[in-house]
Amino acid sequence: MIDLRSDTVTKPSEKMRKAMYEAEVGDDVYGEDPTVNKLEEIAAQTLGKEDALFVTSGTQGNQIAGLVHCKPGQEVIMEAQAHLFVSEAAALSAFAGVQIKTLAGDHGAMKPSDVEAAIRGDDIHEPETGLICIENTHNKAGGAVIPPENMELIYQISKRHDIPVHLDGARLFNASVASQIPVKEFAKYTDSVQFCLSKGLGAPVGSIIAGSSDFIFKARKWRKRLGGGLRQAGVLAAPGIIALEENVKHLEKDHEYAKQLAEGLQNIEGIVIKNKVETNIILIDITKSNKTTEDFLNQLKEHGILAGTFGPNIIRFVTNNGITKKDIDKVILAFQKVLSPSLI
Repeated sequence: MIDLRSDTVTKPSEKMRKAMYEAEVGDDVYGEDPTVNKLEEIAAQTLGKEDALFVTSGTQGNQIAGLVHCKPGQEVIMEAQAHLFVSEAAALSAFAGVQIKTLAGDHGAMKPSDVEAAIRGDDIHEPETGLICIENTHNKAGGAVIPPENMELIYQISKRHDIPVHLDGARLFNASVASQIPVKEFAKYTDSVQFCLSKGLGAPVGSIIAGSSDFIFKARKWRKRLGGGLRQAGVLAAPGIIALEENVKHLEKDHEYAKQLAEGLQNIEGIVIKNKVETNIILIDITKSNKTTEDFLNQLKEHGILAGTFGPNIIRFVTNNGITKKDIDKVILAFQKVLSPSLI
């Protein structure tokens, strides 16, 4: 089965498994796990931040950032299709007691002028703006790279209003590889950053949050409150080190395969490529096929292809380090067969 549902389906390499077995461990809640400490040091240096913290997931990392930055009753500004808004079970409201203010973006990027206009707090009837969130790459926009120039303008606005900026950088390294811009250049326009080790980077578990030493000090307590203290966590951190040191370069191949898939599908009658493929995500509109997404996905599955749905007419493919050029060719052929049964 060719699994293109997400880059979270990647399996740890043999080198990662060996590193997990051999990892030197200690109690991370006491700060005594040397492998976790090493991972956090590497991550902080890579992002150009003072400190970093290993957390169980990207969602947990984003929630910790919101809990550190915000007070109950405040408002958080983010793009209308941000993962934090649409796919994290309203956790910011449930845990941090804040509400979300969404802004329509252009391919996932908020207009700085819209951000500034959305900042509130002087009127006693309004909530104070406690945080601005940016997502890069932007999942719902098809893995779109938010330019550092856009982030810089928003960051400058945030500083004028004394409001922190958090970056949901679950696929930040995809943005870096696609743009050939170091992750530090994205991270420097933020007060905190989250990125996933378990997506395209291929580790089995975990994410990193990074920021100032004071931010991480507070984040560590919130991680404890949320049940995220993992004790001898070096067995999970060890593959994360390999992910950062060796797997970033593999993202370029994921992007190449995504573009090849889009190119192979774009001329097939009955489908429309919805996004400019910049990284590893392809969004396909199947409206013209006169099939439901459920039927389409089931027919693809019959041909050995797994994909995900992004709504009633949109299918999402995500290339990952388990995919080969031969797999891409098989997916294109499967589409042709689904849309032209006479080819079967």
